[in-house]
Amino acid sequence: MNKLSPIERELVAIGASIASNCIPCVTYHIAKARKLGLREELITEAIALADKVRQVPAQAVLEAVRQDIPETAAKGCGCSSGEEK
Repeated sequence: MNKLSPIERELVAIGASIASNCIPCVTYHIAKARKLGLREELITEAIALADKVRQVPAQAVLEAVRQDIPETAAKGCGCSSGEEK
C-alpha cells in the first residue's frame, strides 16, 4: 500500500467508508483528509462518487423486489414505522 500517497489512501478510505455505511469511519477519514490538506472540493467529489457507486446495488435490489413482489413494493413494508405486516 505504499504506492498510494496519504491523500489517495484517504480518498479510497472515504469511498469505502461510505460504501459500508460506517458513519464513524466517514467522519474519521474526512477529518484525516482535511488534516492532510485535501481540498473540500475533492472531498465532496469523492463523497458524491462513492454515493453513486453505493446506489447501484441498492437500486438493483429494489428493482428485483419490484419485479418479484410488485404488491410489496407498492405498499411498503412499514419497517420505518415499526409496524408488523
